[in-house]
Amino acid sequence: MAAVDAPYGAVFAQWRAAAGPDWAAYTGHDFVIGLGDGSLPRSAFLHYLKQDYVFLVHFSRAWALAVTKAETLEEMRACAATVHALIDEEMRLHIETCAALGISEAELFATQEAPANLAYTRYVLDAGHSGDFLDLMAALAPCVLGYGEIGARLAPSGGPYADWIATYAGAAYQQTCAEVGGLIDRAVARRLGNAPQDSPRWARLCARFGVATRLEVGFWDMGLSGA
Repeated sequence: MAAVDAPYGAVFAQWRAAAGPDWAAYTGHDFVIGLGDGSLPRSAFLHYLKQDYVFLVHFSRAWALAVTKAETLEEMRACAATVHALIDEEMRLHIETCAALGISEAELFATQEAPANLAYTRYVLDAGHSGDFLDLMAALAPCVLGYGEIGARLAPSGGPYADWIATYAGAAYQQTCAEVGGLIDRAVARRLGNAPQDSPRWARLCARFGVATRLEVGFWDMGLSGA
C-alpha cells in the first residue's frame, strides 16, 4: 500500500520514517487490506472490535494521564479533548456496531483482554508513568495518527466495513489527528528546542514510537487469529 501524505506534523513524519518497515507492516497489514476490500472475515472483525473496546478504555486512561503530565493549559485542554473524542465518539462506534449484532456494552466491557492487547495497553501506560509527556506522546502517536492515515487511505472503499472506515476517514477524526500532530510538534519544541534530533532524548523517543508501532502490528495479528 502506498504511503499517504497526511498533515499530522513534522515530528510524526520523522518518527514514522524512523520506524522504517514496521510502519508499513502496521498500516499495510493484511487486516487493514481486508477492511478495505471487504475480505476480512466478520468473525475476525467482531473479535477485533471487542478487544479494541477494551483497548480504548485503557487508551482513554493514558490520555487522561497525559493531562497530569502536561506543562501548559494548552496541553491539558488538548489531552482532555482527546479523552472526550475517544470515550464519546470512537467507543460509540464499537457499541453501536456490536449492539446491532446482539453484543451489549456490558459484554464489551467484560471482554477478557488478549495477551497482545494487554501488552500494548500496559506499555503505553508504563511509558506515561515512568516517563514524561514526550514519552507518553511517542507511545500514543502510532495509534491515533496511524488510524488517521489508514482511514484516509481507505476512504474510497465501500463494502461491509464502510462505517468503520468512515469514522477514521471523516473530518472529525482527521481534525483530531491534525490537532494531536500539532500538539506533539509544540510539545517537542518546548522541551527539546527547534532541533530535537540533536537532543540525546531523540533516539529514545523514536524507539518508543517504534515499539508502539510493532505492538500495533501485533494487535492486527491478534485480530486475524481470533486469539
